[in-house]
Amino acid sequence: MPRNEINEVAPAKALRNYMPWIFASRGVLALMILVVLLPLWFWFFCRIEPGPGEMAILIHKTGKDLPSGEILATKPEQKGIRLEVLPEGRYFRNPYSWGWQIKPITDIPAGKVCVQTRLYGRELTPGKIIAEEGSKGIISEVLRPGKYRINPYAYHVRLFDAINIRAGSVGVVDSLIGLDALNDNLPPEQRNQFLVSKGMKGVLSEVLDPGTYYLNPYLYTVAEVNLQSQRFELSGEDAITFLTMDGFTVNVEGTIEFALNRDKAALLTHRVGDMDDIVRKVIMPRARGFSRLEGSKNPAINYIGGETRQKFQDSLEVHLRDRCKEWGVTIKSVLVRNIIVPEEIASIIRDREVAVQNAKKFEQQIAQARSKAELTRQEMLAEQNREKVTAETARIRAVIAAKQEQEVRTVTARKDFEVAKLENETAAFQAQSILLKADADRDVIRLNNKAQADVFAAQAKAFGTGLNYARYIFYQRVGPRIRNVISSDESGGWGALFQPLLPASKEGGAR
Repeated sequence: MPRNEINEVAPAKALRNYMPWIFASRGVLALMILVVLLPLWFWFFCRIEPGPGEMAILIHKTGKDLPSGEILATKPEQKGIRLEVLPEGRYFRNPYSWGWQIKPITDIPAGKVCVQTRLYGRELTPGKIIAEEGSKGIISEVLRPGKYRINPYAYHVRLFDAINIRAGSVGVVDSLIGLDALNDNLPPEQRNQFLVSKGMKGVLSEVLDPGTYYLNPYLYTVAEVNLQSQRFELSGEDAITFLTMDGFTVNVEGTIEFALNRDKAALLTHRVGDMDDIVRKVIMPRARGFSRLEGSKNPAINYIGGETRQKFQDSLEVHLRDRCKEWGVTIKSVLVRNIIVPEEIASIIRDREVAVQNAKKFEQQIAQARSKAELTRQEMLAEQNREKVTAETARIRAVIAAKQEQEVRTVTARKDFEVAKLENETAAFQAQSILLKADADRDVIRLNNKAQADVFAAQAKAFGTGLNYARYIFYQRVGPRIRNVISSDESGGWGALFQPLLPASKEGGAR
């Protein structure tokens, strides 16, 4: 073999001898690189690690496309956003096949309620607002305070305030879904009712007691009704006004205390309205109607005294309690503070009362004078008795000292004179007291006569002439006994005399 061939074959042979070692070292190096880089790749590119209060939403990048209109991949072979979420923890996914997003979990605070709206599934049935199983729409079940892992691509959440019924109140529930009360398929006793039973649309007969309730506001609305005692002031425009028997206008001011019945709170709020409506539509019409009927039974002068006012107040309270009970309103008390009569009547009565009070004051002064005179007489009698004892003692001692006896008798005689003088003055004062009482009685009789004369004069003046007043008295006494008068409107005969006593006819003509 030539030398230069030998030189060419030797390196090639040596290279062939080292090739296995070269490939082996490269494989070891690649393996070492793979062992070092693969965990780093998994850690940084495949790791899913939701923290506390977070969740991971998975997105499948490979697979079948979703049907038109769908946004979630509900089957394993589909491509898209997965319905299930990953809670906090550590997970590994192939970034080629999977994508993910870290989202915060839904935190419902205390006093709130969460309503979910499903964003996937079949379309909602027309005419309905609540989602059925597997359809889009509002979910009837609500979520209470707490933490929930809700996929924001699958559900839309909205927070509402929980229903809080305070102590002393109840909640009236209005159902927004269910069978309509006007449905002809319902039994007759359930149609066209103010209140409905569960499963029907409308105001439910059952109310909510005090407490916290987590209700879906798309299904139910709740109105809080206060059952505590309420006070309504009868004053100003709300005062009760009526005409008395003698045609005077009287105003009644007072206070009505009432409360609503729990069992009829729902019926009241639905049939009548709120608290103001209950006062205006239930309590006040009955109070005014009774006052007009009862007030017309007495003349205006009777409402100045306290006895008639107390009787009017008691009768009004009994009437309101009986009439409002059937509506579910409990009347606790009726207080009449003031009955205002016309000034022309009140001034006469006021003057008469002043005269009566003055007469009573004079009587009290006379009684005090009598008491004082009696006290003086008793003191004089006591003094006289003491003097008698002194005189008796002096008489016994007169044997020993005649001069002293003379002086004692002189003093006794002088004191007896003073006693007689006081008795004379007492008799004169009693005579004067009798005269004063006679004068006071005379003034009282005169004032009473004058007050009655002024009343008749004022009434005659109010009617224009005495003849009109006499006609009014005649009508007042004869009119209540007349039931019917048959006459023509065009007739001017005897029946026209009683025409003012009859109510006007709606159609006209004979009555």
